[in-house]
Amino acid sequence: MSDYILQAKNLRKEFGSLIAVRDVSINVERGHLHSIIGPNGAGKTTLFNLLSGNLRPTSGELWYNGKNITRLPLHRRAHIGIGRSFQITNIFPTRTVFENVRLAAQARNRDLKAVFTVWGRMTSLELRAFEAIDIAQLTGKERMLASALAHGDQRKLELAMIVAANPELMLLDEPTAGMATEQVPEVIQTIDHIRQQGHRTVMLVEHNMSVVMSVSDRITVMHHGSVLAEGTPKEISESHEVQQAYLGELYSDLMESARDG
Repeated sequence: MSDYILQAKNLRKEFGSLIAVRDVSINVERGHLHSIIGPNGAGKTTLFNLLSGNLRPTSGELWYNGKNITRLPLHRRAHIGIGRSFQITNIFPTRTVFENVRLAAQARNRDLKAVFTVWGRMTSLELRAFEAIDIAQLTGKERMLASALAHGDQRKLELAMIVAANPELMLLDEPTAGMATEQVPEVIQTIDHIRQQGHRTVMLVEHNMSVVMSVSDRITVMHHGSVLAEGTPKEISESHEVQQAYLGELYSDLMESARDG
């Protein structure tokens, strides 16, 4: 099997005359954390929607574990091992942490009747839920209502829900969005902890350069829907092309993060 868990080949997405993603090709190595950066309008979220199945490409192909999944619908991608988070926290606020995670574990089950099975008979799903809560570093908060959690813990809960579905590939869209500065390190640590479990690959869209530079194995820079540059955090911070494209705030943030790292 290829060392690439995901391969995008000339992916293109057009909305009328607007080309949001322009013939993008990316190879994502198994077990790595691969970040995508770029300013608003660069095409990052549209690309993520193509990878997760929320959108279908106008042209191009997407391969996962050596199989062409270009036309595979969203729900089928979840079943083959692709998990996705969104910029807006996607949890059940009136349920407890444990109930949220257990429901996520149930949703991965192909037998829909299992969703309505008596909870006391679902020992394996309960164990999976507790494991996911531990991995997301929420142990001790299982019985808290999701609505009572701090925003940072709600983001960690969403990560736990993705982990409970046992994906090989996790697509995380702005996991630190709307988060207080002091909460960010905990979420970074949680993401890194999830990746270090050994069998998961993470793709990350993130504006926070401190996050990107501290956890990424590889970074793809997008600009006007195309790939501008790709490399290690060090290579990206030293890239002349990136310097030319981002002489403003984004590049300044990137350089500051590189120095801090």
